[in-house]
Amino acid sequence: MNQRLMGIGMTSRRTRERMVRRLHDQGIRDTKVLNVMAETPRHIFVDEALASRSYEDTALPIGHNQTISQPYIVARMTELLLQKGPLHKVLEIGTGCGYQTAILAQLVDRVYTVERIGPLLKKARDHLWELKLKNVSYLHSDGGWGWPDNAPFDGILAAAAPQEIPETLLQQMAPGGVMVIPVGQGQRQELHRITYSDKGFEDEVLERVSFVPFLSGTS
Repeated sequence: MNQRLMGIGMTSRRTRERMVRRLHDQGIRDTKVLNVMAETPRHIFVDEALASRSYEDTALPIGHNQTISQPYIVARMTELLLQKGPLHKVLEIGTGCGYQTAILAQLVDRVYTVERIGPLLKKARDHLWELKLKNVSYLHSDGGWGWPDNAPFDGILAAAAPQEIPETLLQQMAPGGVMVIPVGQGQRQELHRITYSDKGFEDEVLERVSFVPFLSGTS
């Protein structure tokens, strides 16, 4: 691994290990998730000026009025998605800088990621290429449409909050599939996990969260 990926000082492996210990203290128990978080250089996904803050438990700006989610919420959503068993095809809504994508790509067989902002998608693709993660397909599109050409998915993860769960995404879930998505607006958002079972869609409301809004259109 080159020096840029390894990091130094506040971006070093030791700093990532401190982040992982904090995640464990915050209740993250999936060792596979924790190990991938320890190995993935979060600092390459943010501007160089913010690199020294990349392992703090906070969201950081990535441009275009978007943010990279705090490490806890990335770990929490990933753990919730995987809690009911291994996943093969996962749809990610809101690629952003690609950090959550990179975590998922190391834990599932294939990630299909959709981003409405073209320049962010290009950056994310470059980051994941640098990490040699090649099991990811990219689409510049309105996330509310999902990716019907590759449906159904046994996992869906959304990194933006709609006011209600999009019907189009529910329709793209495979039987037994799981979706983790924030729902609400402003300061009134909650994290949901929807499971598609024989009984239909079962919705668990888990905790309060704060995400950028789920917007339509592309740019």
